[in-house]
Amino acid sequence: MSQSKSQNVVILGCGRVGSTLARQLYLDGNEITVVDITKDSFRRLGPKFKGHKIVGNGLDQDTLRKAGVGSADTFIAVTQGDNSNIMAAQLAQEVFKTKRVIARIYDPIRSQAYRDMGITTLCTTTVAANMMRQIVLSGPETPEWQDKLSQWDNDYLDLIG
Repeated sequence: MSQSKSQNVVILGCGRVGSTLARQLYLDGNEITVVDITKDSFRRLGPKFKGHKIVGNGLDQDTLRKAGVGSADTFIAVTQGDNSNIMAAQLAQEVFKTKRVIARIYDPIRSQAYRDMGITTLCTTTVAANMMRQIVLSGPETPEWQDKLSQWDNDYLDLIG
């Protein structure tokens, strides 16, 4: 899914989600900067990724400045911690005035609270639970669901292959 205008995106966290998202957005033609506290995490990006890699703490304003958060179209926080994601998202929004800020949150209550504050949050706990519920209610042998889930997995495997 590509858009007509290339975007400058900063992603905090280079775990499975962050690295997959970085590769996808990079292949879509966007300018991508990935920030992670551990240099070794960047191996997940693979050799084809030619975006920027910044080693540092995403809660540190100097690190975020070095990553170009102030000029980014979008900042996405996908570390393993809700607190880190929210704090970094708030810095991007309030200090750096980033146009679009997205934070992955595991806790549904926190997710809604920060969404009410103007930060786009994605609660993967409720997303996964709702998808599984739909699969259960529609029956596990539903070809549409199997096809959709297989396509998502195949898209991921294509990225890392």
